Amino acid sequence: MATVMLMHWPDVTPDQYDQVRERARWDTDVPDGAKLHVCGFTDDGMHILDVWESQQAFQNFFEERIQPAVQEVGMEGQPDVQFYPPHGVFVPALGMDSQQPAL
Repeated sequence: MATVMLMHWPDVTPDQYDQVRERARWDTDVPDGAKLHVCGFTDDGMHILDVWESQQAFQNFFEERIQPAVQEVGMEGQPDVQFYPPHGVFVPALGMDSQQPAL
């Protein structure tokens, strides 16, 4: 079952995110189960919203590709990660509007 993943990682910078992305290559070697990724920054760090095929798919990706990249970059602390079941999806640019998404 699909899951929504919300992550807040305090004090992470856009430069660190870009370095991790370069090393983990999720945009050129899409991980199994990845459906959607959106990242943004505020004064308190990085915020990510993802949709994954399952919580396990995200955890596999995080352990196998993100954690090693994070260690190389030297990012500190741990993210606050929460999972939720999706309820509705509205993506007008993709023509998606559903009360019960088939993600």
